[in-house]
Amino acid sequence: MSLIKTAHNRRSFLRTSAVAGGGMMLGFSWFAGCGQTEAEALGIPKEWFEINGYLKIGDNGKITIMSPNPEGGQNIKTSMPMIVAEELDVDWKNVHVEQAPLNTALYSRQFIGGSQAIRRGWNGLRMAGASARQMLRQAAADTWGVPVTEITTEAGVLKHEQSGKAASYGEMASAAAKLHVPEEVQLKNIKDFKIIGTSRKNVDAKKIITGQPLFGIDTHKEGMLIAMIVHPPAFGMKLKSVDDSRAKSMPGIQDVFTIKVLDDDFERQHFDTCTFLEVIAIVGNSTWEVLKAKKEIDAQWEPFETYSEERKPYGGPKQTLAIPSGLENTDDHLVKMSEVGAIPGTVIRKDGNPEAAFKNAAKIIERTYKAPFLAHNCMEPMNFFADVKNGKAEFSGPLQKAELTEHALSTRLGIPIENIDILLTRLGGGYGRRSYAHWAIEAGLISQKMNAPIKLIYTREDDMTGGIYRPAYQATYRAALDRNNNLTGFHVHAGGIPESPLYANRFPAGAVENYLAESWTIDTNITIGSFRAPRSNFIACAEQSFLDEVAAEMGKDPFDFRLELLERAKNNPVGESNDYDPARYASVLELVREKSNWDNTPDDIHRGVSAYYCHNSYSAQVLDVKMEDDMPVVERVCCTVDCGIVVNPDAAANLAEGAIVDGVGNALFGELTFKNGVPEKNNFHQYRMIRMSEAPKKIDVHFVQNGLDPSGLGEPTFPPVFGALANAMYKATGRRFYNQPFLSEKNYLG
Repeated sequence: MSLIKTAHNRRSFLRTSAVAGGGMMLGFSWFAGCGQTEAEALGIPKEWFEINGYLKIGDNGKITIMSPNPEGGQNIKTSMPMIVAEELDVDWKNVHVEQAPLNTALYSRQFIGGSQAIRRGWNGLRMAGASARQMLRQAAADTWGVPVTEITTEAGVLKHEQSGKAASYGEMASAAAKLHVPEEVQLKNIKDFKIIGTSRKNVDAKKIITGQPLFGIDTHKEGMLIAMIVHPPAFGMKLKSVDDSRAKSMPGIQDVFTIKVLDDDFERQHFDTCTFLEVIAIVGNSTWEVLKAKKEIDAQWEPFETYSEERKPYGGPKQTLAIPSGLENTDDHLVKMSEVGAIPGTVIRKDGNPEAAFKNAAKIIERTYKAPFLAHNCMEPMNFFADVKNGKAEFSGPLQKAELTEHALSTRLGIPIENIDILLTRLGGGYGRRSYAHWAIEAGLISQKMNAPIKLIYTREDDMTGGIYRPAYQATYRAALDRNNNLTGFHVHAGGIPESPLYANRFPAGAVENYLAESWTIDTNITIGSFRAPRSNFIACAEQSFLDEVAAEMGKDPFDFRLELLERAKNNPVGESNDYDPARYASVLELVREKSNWDNTPDDIHRGVSAYYCHNSYSAQVLDVKMEDDMPVVERVCCTVDCGIVVNPDAAANLAEGAIVDGVGNALFGELTFKNGVPEKNNFHQYRMIRMSEAPKKIDVHFVQNGLDPSGLGEPTFPPVFGALANAMYKATGRRFYNQPFLSEKNYLG
């Protein structure tokens, strides 16, 4: 007798099936324990048939569509199945959606990152639906003895008009499941879409608002223990010794021990960033008991020596990172950035003769922009469930890149990848923070030592002081103007700790005859990582703020100035490596000018514009500010986006709105500083987040309708809001904003 594992979540079921040697294996459904009504029970198929990795069809016509990528609020658990359902040609109300477990044999790029889920999945998802539809048509044709070309479909029903025969997908699912996948399938014409391009409610909405367990931190298993960790209090330090005797003697505490997260010889990949290599683990019966014991840990720490580590960036060659010793300070960072930013950097791009352009300039405009480290501050703290025993491992939790974490888990635990199962739960916030899964490794090591299932939970303080921050950045821009006030040269000199924000081939590269881009970096032992729209989130603000100031010096409207540059890049581009489409870039600017009514600004409104290209998409924003009690109030943000075909318009607008609120909050308040290696903020009473009353009073989002394949959306609407806000606040206050956060005491209040 064999046990078939068909799924890994609360909608799991075992099919009724024959057992070797005779007899029957009893079907079981999780629905049976949910207190459903009789009508709901009748809606559960007696039998399901797997058509492909994305699709299961019940004998009564119910459809289950697997959503392969983790859900972190970007609504792909609704949007990705919509694409499959469109090509399958079913009624959306008959569709169930399940979160697929990690399965690299079935799904590709099964992770959140780079706003690529819909873009990369577009063709594969459509093919999954279209292939299943074709197999169902073929099954009907074979059953009825008619040509498959005569079989039509509509809303999950197969029809043969000539004979008047019809059948639901459920009636043909068994036969279809036995057929080979067709080598070629015909995809729908865009004009025939019935689901894509229509707004559909989040499939998890009811569960979220009724508090049903969806998130990793909701996980509870029989016999599960709770674990927490203690990490060094400062960057640049490591564990010297620990006295855990008092903690071990406390009620409910099972054990206290140290773990080494990664082995010294482990070959790290890009997302194997680990801030503190050795931590103290506390394991007990309840969260409260473990929290109390954690406070009684007496640990001694010592500085570590300078070292280096090799890491292989995702899709790139190996890099050697220098990790300096010492306890770092924000004040020292600012001095060092100013020093390094004043000397020539590494030339990344050079067009024409920028040196001559600046030497012969009648006027040179030079401005420097800075931004601090930022913490992600996900609402759901880092957590992970692990059950490691008998050479197998079961994991469950919120993780952006489980596909890239399997190798690290397998290597560190000494368990073959095929013996590791990872259930992807909904993320209570991510945007880069959950790409780095050292806490999943910690959970696995703790479970392995305890030989018991455990749930590891980080406190807010653990998370906020544990690294993986948005880097600190600085960029100096220079523009050369001739006697006729024409732009003749452009120079950007940008860097950061420990990475540069520079994208040398983005606008206005390709639009200025003489262009120079230089980059630099400063090593640090403070760990950094992806943050919503990496690097773009800073450089867009600096670039768009500077372009506004240059336009003002030239006496030009900021829209006209940008559109003139884009016209040059379109008709007579400089260089061959420009990574943007000038026409698409211009289209979002022209649309936002119209939709914001830019040319008729009310007297009491101060208006700023910004536009940016990243993650294969274009976004422009006009932001309206009023001043109340010497503080800015964002009245409205008008946002335009060119991201190709929009799968779910309401969800897409919501995603843009969330990015805009997030951007306003970070621009006004976001800042993490350090003193002797210690983060000076460790919870929300210190780290200022945007409040409901401070969010824009109105946000309207408009999409360019061009019929192109979808591109990114989760990140592209985030970077422009920083510059739009800076430019609006200049008009409101008469002062330029060169340093983030804009409302810091030193920057705004004098």
